[in-house]
Amino acid sequence: MKSETKRRLCFWAILALGIAVRLWRFGLVPEGINQDEAFAGYEAFCLLRDGMDTAGYRFPVYLTAWGSGMNALETYLMLPFVALFGLKTWVIRLPQLLTGILSLPALYGVVRCVRDEKQARVTMLLLAICPWHVLLSRWGLESNLAPGFLLFGLYFFLRGLEDSRFYLPAGLFYGLSLYAYATLWPFVPLLLGLSLLYAAVHGKLRFDRQLLFGGLILALLASPLLLFLAVNFGWIGEIRTAFFSVPKLLYMRSGELSFAHIPENLKNLFTILRTQSDGLPWNTAGGYGLLYPLSAPFALLGLLSLLERGIRRKDFDGAAFLGLQLLAGLLLGALVSVNVNRVNLIFPPLVFLAGEGICWFCGRFRVRLLPLVLAAYLVCFGFFAQYYFTDYRQTLRSSFAWGLEEALDAAGEDGTVCLSGDVYYPDVLFYTGTEPALFRESVRYYNYPAAFLRAESFGRFRFGWESEIEEDAAYILSPWTDGSAFTAAGFSAERYGFYTLYRK
Repeated sequence: MKSETKRRLCFWAILALGIAVRLWRFGLVPEGINQDEAFAGYEAFCLLRDGMDTAGYRFPVYLTAWGSGMNALETYLMLPFVALFGLKTWVIRLPQLLTGILSLPALYGVVRCVRDEKQARVTMLLLAICPWHVLLSRWGLESNLAPGFLLFGLYFFLRGLEDSRFYLPAGLFYGLSLYAYATLWPFVPLLLGLSLLYAAVHGKLRFDRQLLFGGLILALLASPLLLFLAVNFGWIGEIRTAFFSVPKLLYMRSGELSFAHIPENLKNLFTILRTQSDGLPWNTAGGYGLLYPLSAPFALLGLLSLLERGIRRKDFDGAAFLGLQLLAGLLLGALVSVNVNRVNLIFPPLVFLAGEGICWFCGRFRVRLLPLVLAAYLVCFGFFAQYYFTDYRQTLRSSFAWGLEEALDAAGEDGTVCLSGDVYYPDVLFYTGTEPALFRESVRYYNYPAAFLRAESFGRFRFGWESEIEEDAAYILSPWTDGSAFTAAGFSAERYGFYTLYRK
């Protein structure tokens, strides 16, 4: 009984640690907002206002957003929170926060199914303090929902091998993962096909009604996206109904998946894995990497251990499903120009492999090495957390429009507001809560149609200007725009974060 109590306390302590680092100063770090999460949040605001997105489609299966589209799941998950609390930065980050937190017990459950209680706690701790996972849990990039929903799907799939009723939620979460990240569309069927084949070969798959119903749930969720592909490849016209829409995008980014640059893509992928960085500040926190540098040798040991079980023993190993997800991620990395969030499905398997390697390594010695190894991780985590909430917080400001909200508030609710051309228009839509109908009626673009639209104006807001300075307008300039002409014209200057507000 004491041992069971100790295990439970350990589980809850790890979960509490993971929740604490994700909740501390949530909504304030990162400061400001990223343009993609701002667009996703504003789309939720539009859907709540009149049931249409910014392009006028009723509850679309895929958002038109920038012109080349945006994954819709995060926006739809935002709806109840925006309805309850309004359009605020911390509100639109809640779906990612909750997915990140729930991923901790989900990974614990996966590892407990395929290994044992001890390794499940070790792996859960690694994810709880993992820099990659802490970063993605604290802001709302819509594609970063994918690892969590794939993890939920895998957990219920593993449970389904023992109790087929769990195939239903497995089908649900695998289906929802398709709405988290469009690049996964070819790879989820591949992953599931290989997983089903592996389970069937080893006699673990029961073909019953529950498996059929789980498959039907997945098929029903996938069918609107098949219609979306048919519309955007020009096979059928776009679909508009009173309940949902299948839009035709201005630009279809089907060329992102390509066989033409496999060697270059693989080189870039393995560089990211070796250095644990893609050079993008919102994906990697300084020298702490994605999983901490000390994880690399353990992950390699874990991979060798997994291969040894599969090749030499040739018996069933539930961890092979994580290996298949890693394989699918590597294939994805070969076919796209890689950064961390584009191959985010590989990181839960890598965390598992690190835990596998740690437990394998420490189990080879009579001395108790595991507490020392985990203590080293916790020391790394302490330094990472201190860095994240101080220096790294300042590093991110330039990527998250720090100060724009305050500058827009100070500009007031009347009169023309001109902004630097490098200000993202979804940030302005989000911070001002511009009425959707007003935006749709008044928006003008510099580059319509295009894959990534740049607004010239909407409502009382203008982006960039070529005419003479208007005396009665307010101007918000980024740090990269020279404001000396406004000072010479007698405008006052007020600094808000990275932005300067000029007005008479």
